[in-house]
Amino acid sequence: MMQRNVGKDPQLQIRMMITIFLLGLLYAGFILTLWSLGAGIFFIVILAVVMVGIQFTFSGRMVLLSMHAKLVSAKEEPGLYKMVERLAFAAGVPKPRIAVSQMTIPNAFATGRSTKSAVVAVTQGLKDLLNDREMEAVLAHEISHIKHRDMIVMTYASFFAVVASTLMSLFFWMGLFGGFSRRGRGGGGNAIIIAYVVTILVWLLSQLLLATLSRYREFSADRAAAQLTGRPADLISALTRINGTIHEVPKDDLRKAASMNAFFILPAMGGGISGLFSTHPKVTKRIERLQTMEANLGL
Repeated sequence: MMQRNVGKDPQLQIRMMITIFLLGLLYAGFILTLWSLGAGIFFIVILAVVMVGIQFTFSGRMVLLSMHAKLVSAKEEPGLYKMVERLAFAAGVPKPRIAVSQMTIPNAFATGRSTKSAVVAVTQGLKDLLNDREMEAVLAHEISHIKHRDMIVMTYASFFAVVASTLMSLFFWMGLFGGFSRRGRGGGGNAIIIAYVVTILVWLLSQLLLATLSRYREFSADRAAAQLTGRPADLISALTRINGTIHEVPKDDLRKAASMNAFFILPAMGGGISGLFSTHPKVTKRIERLQTMEANLGL
């Protein structure tokens, strides 16, 4: 496969910068709120150091761990390796590592804190469902996320959303055992209640920002995948088959995977109120755009 001109998506780049900026403001405001409530500079510094340290060291691994995905060798998955190698060369990116999850949900995702440490993962359910051409189209989609570097933004940003979720539990238990010092307004008990409510708001807003970015990046990756393979119809076929099969997976399995929605090529479960928290655009809209590309043939 020859190298193909998969250019940058200016709109995606702008949206990623805006998302990072807004998330930065959101979490800076969150830290200031904790300080004003009496959390203490020591608590805040420790929290910040731990967050950054864990994020830098374990972010990609945490994503793989949550999906029970295991890195595989070329001997274990020669077919996947050949596809990924061809597509990475065509996209002009370092060949990512490959992981396979034994989950029955038909899906795929890319993660990593840089293009050099990127991992492309597929589930056993996806391997069982798709033919080689469809699988290549899905892998092209995931490698497009690496090419655009949006998977890096999602990996980092999603981690902070996880931290906010964890802190909700932490503040709940702190409220039962004394909480912060009484320097904050209304004493330690009220401070914990306020911190708990603020943490919930931070989590909700971070999820909204991530979902908004994620919806656009899927359109962008679809287009780039069609450019890489030169076959939009194969991605249309893959999306159609995944969408038609994913609803047959047991609900418990879908719920367990739902936290990874933003990374998947198709979400495990829906996005809630009026689609505001939906991480993906409707499949019909994605297919319509790909059909237009297929009709034009010029991509």
